[in-house]
Amino acid sequence: MTIDPLLGEDFEARTLTLAPDAEGEVVATLVRRIAAPPLPAADAAPRGAVLYLHGFVDYFFQRELADFYVAQGYAFYALDLRKSGRSLRPHHTPWFVEDLAEYYEEIDAAVRAIRADRCERLLVNGHSTGGLVAALWAHDRGAAGGGGADGLFLNSPFLDLALAPLLRAASGGLAGLIAARQPRAAVPGGALSDLYPRSIHGDHGGEWAFDLALKPVASVPVRAGWLRAIRRAQRRVHRGLDLRMPILVMCSATSSSPRAWDELLLHSDSVLDVEQIARWSTRLGRHVTTVRIDEGMHDLVLSAPPVRAQVYRELERWIGAYLPRGSSGPSS
Repeated sequence: MTIDPLLGEDFEARTLTLAPDAEGEVVATLVRRIAAPPLPAADAAPRGAVLYLHGFVDYFFQRELADFYVAQGYAFYALDLRKSGRSLRPHHTPWFVEDLAEYYEEIDAAVRAIRADRCERLLVNGHSTGGLVAALWAHDRGAAGGGGADGLFLNSPFLDLALAPLLRAASGGLAGLIAARQPRAAVPGGALSDLYPRSIHGDHGGEWAFDLALKPVASVPVRAGWLRAIRRAQRRVHRGLDLRMPILVMCSATSSSPRAWDELLLHSDSVLDVEQIARWSTRLGRHVTTVRIDEGMHDLVLSAPPVRAQVYRELERWIGAYLPRGSSGPSS
């Protein structure tokens, strides 16, 4: 690994070379927190490792999240998935896959790297699309219910489209028709709003700094092949998975869909329908805890300070209750 140029000397980044696809070279990037803050005495025995999976049009920049896990006694790793963030190359169609299972290659490689660091127990933390990917990977990779994951924390997982039922069906059908001929074509009327990224970036109404070349504050197209892959994956969840490890699902207490800037963006999930998240989370497995966070944003750990403090309290309580301590790799 080398020092991560985006987050600095506290983090390392390792390029994972993957099998090429129709666009050529494909890589993923494994980021690791290396300069750990002092641990409380009670947490001196490491619990294991966390692997973080980001959402759509996203990459890992949430330093505070990494510090939280290290303070809980975990080694922290994050993946920038193929064609996203640090892994995006000029010849790539950004954020594009035709099957979410394409991501399994880099998740498997990341898990092997984590095991090589002598981290045995593994918590997978997925946000939004990363939450959907994490659940399906855990299901598909494991007899014994989890492909090596001892627990899942899903932060606002993308378990359904935030549309009325008829529109969801219509959008899925349209995406399928277009994707059969032109999978990289943009779905008409499917561009993502710029309001949510504006609500979190420090220069546009939010609190956070992130690289706008990697996570743009602009409307981006939704491509037909990607949307078809999402709908297929969501239907699998709706039919029911059989994950056996403890699962924590968190989402906001409220959703919103303003068409122009509104302070409500700072106090609600403006991307997904939280009622759908709560509904479909029960289909993930046999041991699911669902927590609704008042005034939470779509990425709950980017919410206002008192709100994300509540998120971390709930996560710490769940970890303490359901994830026993295990062996881990180096903390430096």
